[in-house]
Amino acid sequence: MNIDWENFLWPYDEAVRELKIKFRSLRQSFLTEREHSPIEFVVGRVKSVDSIKEKMQRRVISPEVIETDMQDIAGIRIVCQFVDDIYKVVDLIHARDDMEVVEERDYVKNAKSSGYRSYHMVISYTIYLPEGSKKLLAEIQIRTLAMNFWATVEHTLNYKYQGSYPKDISKRLKSTAETAYKLDEEMSLIKDEVQEAQKVFTKNKGKEN
Repeated sequence: MNIDWENFLWPYDEAVRELKIKFRSLRQSFLTEREHSPIEFVVGRVKSVDSIKEKMQRRVISPEVIETDMQDIAGIRIVCQFVDDIYKVVDLIHARDDMEVVEERDYVKNAKSSGYRSYHMVISYTIYLPEGSKKLLAEIQIRTLAMNFWATVEHTLNYKYQGSYPKDISKRLKSTAETAYKLDEEMSLIKDEVQEAQKVFTKNKGKEN
């Protein structure tokens, strides 16, 4: 089965575009009400063809089941300031009627052996094509700024070592992951002060404009 990749992937491009707009609008709605937004920023991407092919080979996924067996072709990342915000975002996603949660994995409370922390959700999302509606799977990763920094560095290193890290690198990665989480815990202790300061800043900025 030969796949027309351009035709296959453009609905995923559309899904990512729509989801980014929706979550950024959700962030703005909190800010407009002068409330703390649990969403700091949102990014998204569609897997490259090379990445999809590599995963198909590694996971032995046939072209016939790629849409159901590969859940992260469309990916959204929501980054938060505080750990508590992650779970607020999770609740907000569950409450929506324009997407359905089909799977979730909490790597925040249950970190991977590498030290990786994040909250993963797989959603079913409907887009509308000229020929009718189509449901797609998309993965949403929700993490703090500190978790995101660590995961970005780890992802870069993974390209070099292909997941087989030298022992000293693996040990340092796990240590820095724990340090990042301790930072999150410390920041959570002054969350109320930070949020109050942000309200004052936003109010004064509004006066300047």
